[in-house]
Amino acid sequence: MLRIAIVDYDSGNLHSVCKGLQYVGAEPIVTDSPTVLAAADAVVLPGVGSFDPAMRHLQERGLIEPLRRIATSDQPFLGICLGLQLLFESSAEGSAEGLGILAGKVQRFRSTPGLTIPHMGWNQLELAQPDCSLWKDLVPGAWMYFVHSFYVKPQDPSVTAALITHGDQRVAVAVAKDHLQAVQFHPEKSATAGLQVLANFVKTVQAT
Repeated sequence: MLRIAIVDYDSGNLHSVCKGLQYVGAEPIVTDSPTVLAAADAVVLPGVGSFDPAMRHLQERGLIEPLRRIATSDQPFLGICLGLQLLFESSAEGSAEGLGILAGKVQRFRSTPGLTIPHMGWNQLELAQPDCSLWKDLVPGAWMYFVHSFYVKPQDPSVTAALITHGDQRVAVAVAKDHLQAVQFHPEKSATAGLQVLANFVKTVQAT
C-alpha cells in the first residue's frame, strides 16, 4: 500500500485528509519528521488557519528546507488549502516569507458590493490545465468546497491548473508544475468529485 506522509505542523485538517486518503486506498502517515517525509511515496501539505502562524510552526519543526527539497524533487507533492498558499513567496495576510517554491504572492479578495468574504461554500472549477492528472474523470465544471479569504496569484500563469469566479473576481485555485500539485479547495470535503481528485493523486503516485 502506498505510504503518503501528511505534514503535521499544528495547522492542518489532518483527520479529514487522512480519512479521504484511506478511502481511496492509500496509507496516510501523519508526521513532522523530515526523514519520514523524505522516505514516503508522496507528501501532502494540508492547512487551515493563517499564513504567518503556519510558517512559524514549520520553522519551529525544521521543516522549511526539507519541504522545499521535496516539492522541487521527483517525489509527488500535494498542497491543500493553506498548503497551496504556503508554496508562494508571501501573503497579504501577514509579513512572513512563504516557502517560495513558486513565484507569486497570496492576495485578499477585493471587497465589492454583494461579495461574501470569506468565500465559503461550493464553486465550479474552470480547468486551465485540462490534462492535469488531478482532473482525470471529473465532469466538466465540477463543484468543489472552499473556505478562504485569500487566493494565490502565480507570477507564471502557466502553472495555474484551475480557476474559479467569485463575484467579479476570477482567481487561481489550483497549480501544477512537474511533480508539484496544490489546490485551494478541500477535496476531502468535496463529495464524490473531491474524492476523485484524491484518487487521481494516488494514481499519479502509483505511476511514479
